[in-house]
Amino acid sequence: MKAVMIVLDQAHYDKIVDDLSSMNIRGFTSWKEVFGKGSKDGYPHYGSHAWPSVNNAILTVVEDDRVPLLLRYLKEQDEESANLGLRAFVWNVEEMI
Repeated sequence: MKAVMIVLDQAHYDKIVDDLSSMNIRGFTSWKEVFGKGSKDGYPHYGSHAWPSVNNAILTVVEDDRVPLLLRYLKEQDEESANLGLRAFVWNVEEMI
């Protein structure tokens, strides 16, 4: 099993959550109003007057074979709207209940 942490501009949120089920990814946890700034050239997402954008985050645990499909999909979403910002990180899940 793998944990995939997706950090995304709030504008991506509804579409990505809707599309997860079409990839047979049912379970997830999400956080709204996550603040930060991209490590390369991303715009700050601070929810302020100067930087009004806000991120959301989604954590899902999926079977290993679902990860490539999910990452391809997320990369496509990021490329369609590169200025919004979207990142995904994959971790091994060693145990779970």
